[in-house]
Amino acid sequence: MREDIATIRDRDPAARSNFEVWWLYNGYKALRSHRRANWLYKHGLLLLARWQSQRCVRRTGIEIHPAATIGKRFFIDHGTGVVIGETTEIGDDCTIYQGVTLGGTGKDQGKRHPTLGNHVMVGSGAKVLGPIHIGNNVRIAAGAVVLNDIPDNCTAVGIPAKVVRRDGEKVQELDQIHVPDPVAQEIRRLEERIAQLEEAQMR
Repeated sequence: MREDIATIRDRDPAARSNFEVWWLYNGYKALRSHRRANWLYKHGLLLLARWQSQRCVRRTGIEIHPAATIGKRFFIDHGTGVVIGETTEIGDDCTIYQGVTLGGTGKDQGKRHPTLGNHVMVGSGAKVLGPIHIGNNVRIAAGAVVLNDIPDNCTAVGIPAKVVRRDGEKVQELDQIHVPDPVAQEIRRLEERIAQLEEAQMR
């Protein structure tokens, strides 16, 4: 509990005291509730686990399935409308904002929800869907819809989400109109070679 509160105090400049976080922060309450629900789930008390998680939804507006795996120092900022699915796995030191869905697409069996690495930030309203893997130190922009894996140290934006920064450097977008034609390039190279050979023969 102390670590959870310290995490919120560290990441949210609006948090003025430990007591304020403990008493008023929905993200903290949801995480605390999930720990109880997860314990019940792991001990086979599935109905009680679901009751605990649904009680949390009514109190906080945050829905976390009891089976979801959540690492250390997880922070849900604001939190209203957050949904975290059953087979979701979240690493350490992650932050998500209001309206985020870590959900499924309805097409997969078994592992249906995303896996987030360490130090991942998911902006408000973003949707991360399906059994995809989000690498370490990834930032997902507000409103993005992520449907494919994202490698480590990247920033992804848009619908569907595309990587726009990797390792701190802007990713150059491919110009679909002025793409070099490899066949034309090879023909030009052969023409130049023929011209060189003809010139050498004339000497």
